[in-house]
Amino acid sequence: MRILVTGGLGYIGSHTCIDLLAKDFELAIIDNLSNSTKNVLNSLKKLSGKQIQFFQNDITDRDKIKSICKDFSPDCIIHFAGLKSVSESISKPDEYYMINVKGTENILDAMSASGCKKIIFSSSAVVYGKPKYNPCDENHPTSPLNPYGKTKLIAENLIKDWINITQNSRGLIFRYFNPIGAHSSGLIGESPLGNANNIMPIILDVATGKKNYLTIFGNDYKTRDGTGIRDYIHVCDLSRAHTKGLQEIDNLEPFTILNLGTGKNFTIFELIKTFEKTTGLKVKNTISSRRPGDLGEVWASNEKAKNLLNINLSTSLSRMCEDALKFKRKNS
Repeated sequence: MRILVTGGLGYIGSHTCIDLLAKDFELAIIDNLSNSTKNVLNSLKKLSGKQIQFFQNDITDRDKIKSICKDFSPDCIIHFAGLKSVSESISKPDEYYMINVKGTENILDAMSASGCKKIIFSSSAVVYGKPKYNPCDENHPTSPLNPYGKTKLIAENLIKDWINITQNSRGLIFRYFNPIGAHSSGLIGESPLGNANNIMPIILDVATGKKNYLTIFGNDYKTRDGTGIRDYIHVCDLSRAHTKGLQEIDNLEPFTILNLGTGKNFTIFELIKTFEKTTGLKVKNTISSRRPGDLGEVWASNEKAKNLLNINLSTSLSRMCEDALKFKRKNS
């Protein structure tokens, strides 16, 4: 099968590409390098021993995306490309709607023009909003609290509507919880170009002396220790889920939504303590007030994904910390 991967040099995209290459899928990658570099492409080639077609383009370029799809003629598109910061989406909503919504529309338009019938989409648990119950399953009501979440939900619905009008098509939506960790080689991992939005890169910067402390936003939640509770999943578990999803997509309902999380929950303090115990490094932290829109606790029900895809999503938090540090040390 020929797979076109948008955002394939990003954090989750690059790990998925490695897994796909190991299964001998033929890949082409589109990435505008807004939050990645060509060094990632070199690492993918080194790890896989294979050549990869690469297009440095933006998904908002409708004509170019259509041209790439026509020439490459993919059997499936795995669509990672997009903006993903909750706080940035509040200050730049227009950019988030343009890239996350219009970009997805362009992908679907290119698929229609090229005859590609299958899409796997990178969504987020943020579409659930404030949980009415935990763990969140796929039937939980969606009520996103910020432009980022709203654009993800709109993109999901665009894909659903496209599936409904496109004969013999398939759409698989993965709603991620909190991916951390890195590839066991240490050659690829999470390496944001600007300010980190996720917690693990900040923990690593503090632990290795590049940052003075980790700011914890709120210690007065109604949780075990007052800090927020999240579901952390190893990025390689995510990547394997995409490969399995690709292999099983014809056996699923035409439009399927699956949560990707471990089903376990940890507070921020528990994450820090696990990191310190696993690595022997200290993570200095300070407490600040809650940020608008932050949630006290949210974690996944992953039974549907495990049952339909026959996958294991239970890599330990210690292993996630260990792999993340290995990548940091190899790339500092």
